[in-house]
Amino acid sequence: MRTLRTDAEREEAAALVQDRQRWLAMRGLPVPAQADVPALFRYPQAKPVGLFEDGKLLACLIPQRDPGIGWGEGPCLFVGCVHTLPEHPDDILRLITLWASDFAARQGLPSVRAEALARNPMDADPIAALLRRLTDMGWVIRGSGTGREGDRVARLELAAEHRSGLSTLIACRVHAPETAPDDRGSA
Repeated sequence: MRTLRTDAEREEAAALVQDRQRWLAMRGLPVPAQADVPALFRYPQAKPVGLFEDGKLLACLIPQRDPGIGWGEGPCLFVGCVHTLPEHPDDILRLITLWASDFAARQGLPSVRAEALARNPMDADPIAALLRRLTDMGWVIRGSGTGREGDRVARLELAAEHRSGLSTLIACRVHAPETAPDDRGSA
C-alpha cells in the first residue's frame, strides 16, 4: 500500500476506477451517483492510496481521519472511494481489510468505517452477498442510510487491530491521514 504521489500513479488509479465503474454498469450493479469519481484520484490533495502487487495497481481508495460522516461514535479511519480491479474483488478486499485495521491501530484510531452502495434492500442480492463476505472478514454492519455522497449505503465498521506480522504480506508507505474538513456545508 502506498500513497499515489505521481501524476502517472493517480492517472492509473483514475483509469482503474473508470474500468470498475464500467464493469459494474455492464452487470447492472450500482455505480456511485457522484458525477466524476475518477477525478478524485487525479486530485493530489485527496491523497489517494493504492494497493500494488509486483508493480500492478489492484485497488485504490482515499483514507481520511475523522471525516465527519454523521454516523458512528468516536474517531475513525474512514476508507472511501474503494475501487478494486474488476474480476478480483474478494482477495483484494481481504487485504484492504487487514491493512485498514492495522493502519488505523497504528494511527491510534479505534475503528475503521466505510460505506458500501446499497440501492436495494440490504437482504437482497447483490448487496446481501457483498455484506456476507464483508462480515466474514470482520466488518460489522451499522445499518443503512444516506452516504457522504448522497447515495443509499450500508454503513460498515471494523475494529482497529495491530497486526504485527502483516508487514511481511503488505508493505505500507501511506501518509498519516489528516482530519478531513467538513465539506457538507451547513444546509
